[in-house]
Amino acid sequence: MVKNKGLFFACGLFLLLIGCSSNEQAVMENEKLEKNDSQEEDVRIVATTVAATEIFDALEIDLVGIPTSYKDLPDRYEGVREVGNPMSPDMELIKSLQPTDVISVTTLQTDLEDTFEAVNLDTTYLNLQSLSNMIDEIKMLGVKFNREEQADALVSSIEEKLTLIETEIEGEESPSVLILLGVPGSYLVATEHSYIGDLVKRAGGENVVSGEEVEYLASNTEYLQQANPDVILRAAHGMPEEVMDMFDEEFQTNDIWKHFNAVQNNRVYDLEELLFPTTGNLAVEEAMNELVEMLYP
Repeated sequence: MVKNKGLFFACGLFLLLIGCSSNEQAVMENEKLEKNDSQEEDVRIVATTVAATEIFDALEIDLVGIPTSYKDLPDRYEGVREVGNPMSPDMELIKSLQPTDVISVTTLQTDLEDTFEAVNLDTTYLNLQSLSNMIDEIKMLGVKFNREEQADALVSSIEEKLTLIETEIEGEESPSVLILLGVPGSYLVATEHSYIGDLVKRAGGENVVSGEEVEYLASNTEYLQQANPDVILRAAHGMPEEVMDMFDEEFQTNDIWKHFNAVQNNRVYDLEELLFPTTGNLAVEEAMNELVEMLYP
């Protein structure tokens, strides 16, 4: 009888401990959720570029300010205040939104940093100049804004696509590639340090311009003709229709282009700006699909 009472007491104590442990765990989880909710309520983010806006959408983060753009922005931000062009945002308007975080990109930092500091806006500049840098920034934002799960899923999707492409092009002969970046009135040559150059490298292409430290160089058609690339990619930075018309005129009127193998073999491709911007964006998977088709027809 005494033995049975002892057993009964032990069972009761065990159940009590389980109940306390469960309650403590529930309290801890609730406190964590409340902490996250509180942090989100205190955060007021202004994204000044399209790429940053798309990343925040993928991370399921609300914004109080978005860039003004001809490009379609995520539905999540319908009705959110527009703060102007990424290269010249309206500082006073941004200031009026009382942001806790203002987001731009490193390629605009030199132009914007003094202006943001003049109105006391603490700004984060995302490095989207290569795919690996963009992945690092996505992870950083996931940690900073309590969206690690979403960030991990996004990064995994990109990395799985890259692995698939590596398998797909295995054994293929690497084509030599010339990348031209057009702006209204002129064009530059993109090196492997540019975002598009980075994608070409990951797709197995060999940039005809190597050994440079900068992202873009002035064009030297005589030198480029000697390199004689297998493929020419033409990209636009702003006003894509005008830039592509400019490229067409250049290739038709400048006699030197007809001597390029890429031109003779009809392997000149115009890149869609939405997929191939000058800095990274979340269209990378679709962009890589198109690149593989261009480089390995």
